[in-house]
Amino acid sequence: MSGDPIGVFDSGVGGISTLGAMVRLMPGESFIYYGDTRHAPYGTKTTEEVIACVRRVVNLLLEERIKALVIACNTATGAAAAVLREELSIPVIGMEPALKPAWEAGGGGAILVMATPLTLRQEKFSRLMERYGENAVPLACPGLMELVEQENDAGAETYLRTLFSQWDLNRVSAVVLGCTHYVFLRPMIRRMLPGHILITDGNEGTARQLRRVLERNNLLSAAEQGGIRLLTSGDEDRILPVMRRLLEKAYRLT
Repeated sequence: MSGDPIGVFDSGVGGISTLGAMVRLMPGESFIYYGDTRHAPYGTKTTEEVIACVRRVVNLLLEERIKALVIACNTATGAAAAVLREELSIPVIGMEPALKPAWEAGGGGAILVMATPLTLRQEKFSRLMERYGENAVPLACPGLMELVEQENDAGAETYLRTLFSQWDLNRVSAVVLGCTHYVFLRPMIRRMLPGHILITDGNEGTARQLRRVLERNNLLSAAEQGGIRLLTSGDEDRILPVMRRLLEKAYRLT
């Protein structure tokens, strides 16, 4: 069973940034990544609609005999992680916006939490704000995920400049990338922001949590080199090349 693959999914291509972090940490593991592109975005759907999408994807991944499931999507984690943990016998690892490390770093300024509208409406995010939300400002970013899916860097740059122009960045201490898609924009965002502003995302923490869970359940692969399969509910001829390009970018993200 330790040689079985790990299932990873997102509403589209954003979770490939998470996949890259996991492959860097655990190169001996085999991964199956599923992007539910046909039904993206999740972030503007209702919770019930997201759960229905998640169930369909998970059933497909279970047919591949996965040993663990990673929800590489903040929105889907908030909507469905608790439900899946009750229903599945395999470990389920989710994500949440990396507000805690931004809060722990201090700095005294505002913490801008960029996320999808649904992520910001969820109870899971409300609980996160109760614990670490001092100085935190939720920023709903409808449409930004789609620009990443389209590899529209020019459109994303215009979107981000408009977003950040509303803030006195000298009074901002951190920006939280609360959607896995946004991580691909991290180099662009870094260039736009003053050097004192910390940028956080949940990818590395999710990869470390996956490794801990695999070790605890004696599921860590002993192989030196694993593999990756990329799957999509969308147009394979169009989406799979995008996934492969973004996977190459993900290996270089830090």
